Amino acid sequence: MTARRNGLKTIDITLIGMFVALMAIGANITTIFPFMVVGGVPITLQTFFCILAGALLGSRLGAIAMSVYLLVGLVGAPVFAQFKGGFATVVSPTFGFLLSFILVAYVTGLIIEKNGSKASYVIATLIGTAINYVVGTNLMFMAYKMWAAAPEGFTYSMAWGWMMVPLPKDIILAVCAGLIAPRINIARKKTMGHQTKHAS
Repeated sequence: MTARRNGLKTIDITLIGMFVALMAIGANITTIFPFMVVGGVPITLQTFFCILAGALLGSRLGAIAMSVYLLVGLVGAPVFAQFKGGFATVVSPTFGFLLSFILVAYVTGLIIEKNGSKASYVIATLIGTAINYVVGTNLMFMAYKMWAAAPEGFTYSMAWGWMMVPLPKDIILAVCAGLIAPRINIARKKTMGHQTKHAS
């Protein structure tokens, strides 16, 4: 037996670990391109891998994968953007984006589970991206206003102005994720079905 009745299967744990690693890689693309930081917000591939986790793993496992990623970073592993980690990240202005990943993966997966059409994949990934921006940007604004050192003349419009820079990239990647995810899921189901047939 590879899993308990109500627990995680070995393949589930493997996929969760894979997406935790992908999130860490996507978070630190700015180490290759250091100019990809606008207003203190690193332009990363985290949102792409997050919505892909929801689309491929489903709402439950996607949310678990993002929760594990967040916990790994909070205990000190340098898996957040710019190789940051530790509990002090909680007071960072950009922590809201990290926190939103759990909800993003869950909602993305849930929409696909409820419908399952190819169109639902693109709709789900775009909604997931919107959730990331709305939650992350609003919590970032609150952080700058309440405890972080806000830039001179900082306003709500300025916060959203910063986010307009990575937005086109994230929209394009969301659509790409919505297009490739169903193909990956179909291929995975065929492979699993083929393996089950031979095993029996």
